[in-house]
Amino acid sequence: MKKNIYQNQNLTILVLESQENIAQKDINFFYNEILKLISVSTVTDALAYLQKNVPDIILLNLQISESARKIIQEIQQLELDTIIIIFTTQDSLNQILATIVNCAFKFVAKTVSSWQNLEFQLNKSYNYHGFIGISKPMQTIYQIIDNVATSKASVFITGESGTGKELCAEAIHQESKRKDKPFIVINCTAIPENLMESELFGHVKGAFTGADKNRLGAASLADGGTLFLDEIGDLNLNLQAKLLRFVQTLTFQKVGSSKLEKVDIRFICATNRDPIAAIKAGNFREDLYYRLNVISIKLPALRKRGDDVLLLAKHFLRRYAKEENKSFVNFAPECETILKNYEWPGNVRQLQNVIRNIVLMNEAEIVTPEMLSSILEYAPTQSLANSSSDSETASQSQTSVKIVPLWQAEKQLIEQAIEFCGGNIAKAASLLEIDASTIYRKRRQWKKNQK
Repeated sequence: MKKNIYQNQNLTILVLESQENIAQKDINFFYNEILKLISVSTVTDALAYLQKNVPDIILLNLQISESARKIIQEIQQLELDTIIIIFTTQDSLNQILATIVNCAFKFVAKTVSSWQNLEFQLNKSYNYHGFIGISKPMQTIYQIIDNVATSKASVFITGESGTGKELCAEAIHQESKRKDKPFIVINCTAIPENLMESELFGHVKGAFTGADKNRLGAASLADGGTLFLDEIGDLNLNLQAKLLRFVQTLTFQKVGSSKLEKVDIRFICATNRDPIAAIKAGNFREDLYYRLNVISIKLPALRKRGDDVLLLAKHFLRRYAKEENKSFVNFAPECETILKNYEWPGNVRQLQNVIRNIVLMNEAEIVTPEMLSSILEYAPTQSLANSSSDSETASQSQTSVKIVPLWQAEKQLIEQAIEFCGGNIAKAASLLEIDASTIYRKRRQWKKNQK
């Protein structure tokens, strides 16, 4: 059964295909794969549709460079925020590229031999194992994941909070030969230190107070599959030593047991901290780091991903509007400027929470700058209408954003969610898609930061 690469994406694709029999194949191919497919046979019909609609992807089946040049230049003038994929032969593609080489319009040009091959190209252009993005940094990440997935070597993922480290780990697992085996996650921050060893290795009945029965740990549950240790930088030094032996030998003992057990596991770890700095500070074992860091992946911050922020924002807007039965469909043009200029200290997770907050708290079809301003503390410095032609003055009139520390941005979002839920932390955690224990832990940390 063919994989549904756009499940729950609500995508619209405009297909320009002059031959009716091929157009019907297009429709058959995308049936149940895309929520909405628009098929037209002429450039005129395509442009008439684009005057009133903005599809997520425009698929052009073009063999004549003049037709290609005409529609691409028209789309450029319309300034549409969309992806263009050209379905053509290599010779025709070279002619097409020659006609538009000097234009600033951004598109994805693909030569594919079949619609089945196109499925792979579309997948990589928009949605890769839950990652939404077509920017160069993300295309590089997708390629790295493809390259390392088949190996058994340990992977060490770094990146700021909210960049998608767990998503990356799961993508590696899904692309590997272990995809049909368990993918087990241990969050080294969320679990109390006195319970971590039991969570990792399991325990036998009577091993400690409250151990009233035998319990399998992550090591046993992940046998044959992948063990993902998230925020490994927070693991205490005593457990780091035990983890090192486990990684080296793939053997372990449950808490309270003398029996040595062996498993087959691939290790993937992640941290939002600088591991080298942690080693120098004496908080992380150097030998463990180099044992785990066979393959290194650094996820880019959202501010480094260009127009991906708009793709993500629209993706989340559609998703939450559908979930909450709201009528939101798009952003006002001014919002796109704000979204692109904001630094996003909390990265994709912060963007996701911002869009969800907007959908929950407002009723409209279009997201306005005012809806964003209350969350992002956005404020323009001066009106563009009052700016002069002088380059320095023009620079000063651009959008500015108040940047706050990441913990403060997270604190504001979490407190808003708690207030919205009438003080119910469990409900707020559910809306934010985090554990309630995370909120309690962050509250303790906020108190420390304020002292």
